[in-house]
Amino acid sequence: MNKEKDDTRQIAFEALCQVLERNRSLDAVLDHLLSRHADSRDKAAAYRLIVCCLRQKGVLEAIIEPLLRRAPPQPVSVILLLGVAQIIFLETPRHAAINTTVNLARKNGFSGFTGLVNAVLRKVADQGKECLEGLDQERLNLPSWLWQEWDKAGFHPRQLAQCLNYEVPLDLSVKAGLSAPEGGTLLCADSYRYPVGTKVNHLSGFEEGQFWVQDVAASLPAYLLNVQQGEIVADLCAAPGGKTAQLVMAGGQVVAVEKDPKRIKRLKENLARLQLQAKIVQSDAAQLQYKDEFDAILLDAPCSATGIFRRHPDVLHIKKAKEISTLVNVQRQLIQAALNYLKPGGRLMYSVCSLQTAEAEEQARYMSSLPELSPLPLTVDDVPFLPESITKEGWVRTLPSMWSEKGGLDGFFMARFIKK
Repeated sequence: MNKEKDDTRQIAFEALCQVLERNRSLDAVLDHLLSRHADSRDKAAAYRLIVCCLRQKGVLEAIIEPLLRRAPPQPVSVILLLGVAQIIFLETPRHAAINTTVNLARKNGFSGFTGLVNAVLRKVADQGKECLEGLDQERLNLPSWLWQEWDKAGFHPRQLAQCLNYEVPLDLSVKAGLSAPEGGTLLCADSYRYPVGTKVNHLSGFEEGQFWVQDVAASLPAYLLNVQQGEIVADLCAAPGGKTAQLVMAGGQVVAVEKDPKRIKRLKENLARLQLQAKIVQSDAAQLQYKDEFDAILLDAPCSATGIFRRHPDVLHIKKAKEISTLVNVQRQLIQAALNYLKPGGRLMYSVCSLQTAEAEEQARYMSSLPELSPLPLTVDDVPFLPESITKEGWVRTLPSMWSEKGGLDGFFMARFIKK
């Protein structure tokens, strides 16, 4: 087995074990793992393999389970996922998929299971794509609690699950007044889309800070806050900095608040590359010493992030139903704090990248009930490029299944209010 194959599968194995056993985010895991491996081909191949396993996990398990007498240890289950994913979805040659996966088991201390791994993968390879016949792939690939909640919300979970079957394009926000790099398509305002596989750091203008990576849906909360020149604005959960950059570009005097030291570092680096200035405050956004200070506040609240599963399929497996109530409480604390920081007559934009109504629509209803706030409804005139996202309440709800012909977009919710 050559070094490239070994490194690719070893990275993928370690990453998946961290995600599936320890509920760690894939980004955090890869930051650590990939620093140990310099070969860019290994990194790219490992990432492709990991993402395939996470997107197709339910289907892969449904293929494997009938071939087992009893459940093996979790790491062996991960090894089997990697092997079957290569055979069924990545079209790796049969002998390469089987041999490298058996060697992966041996290398990681599971020599006693090499016979099992070999036998399962041979059976799968013999059947080929016939393994998929009769499987409800969409239903299998979404955890049942998410399917049920999204179905209850009217979000058509089957359509959402279909978003797992395609690669995701690259979206950029471009500084106002500058030309976008070649090869992009204008989506709205200053947001452009580039083909799947586009490397952002290879685009002209990256080093000069002319644009930043930001899904088009993620660009909408700051855009719809409609900041005016000279307004004093707070971005309460600011990292990685895309929304902060938008608020600065709109002419706001921006206070960017972030609690996490690692995320503060990334926020500073991103603003430095973009050559944009904001006052950066490292603090819990619920504990700031401001009172009636801001003309406008963007609260892109911490949430389950289930709306970004197209780009981050790990969220489907690391988020649990029981966590939602804790997040709802955190969001309410931040809402109350934001009310204190906001001037009378000031605007508050609440947003989350979640498809869970408890974190989104229900929070907007809660905010609408507060005596200090009045809704400031959003209309089709505000988002003429995405009219289907406007709800009857005057909120914006994007779904990954929208714009399917263009490559979709992340699932976001946003509601705008004014302080009485």
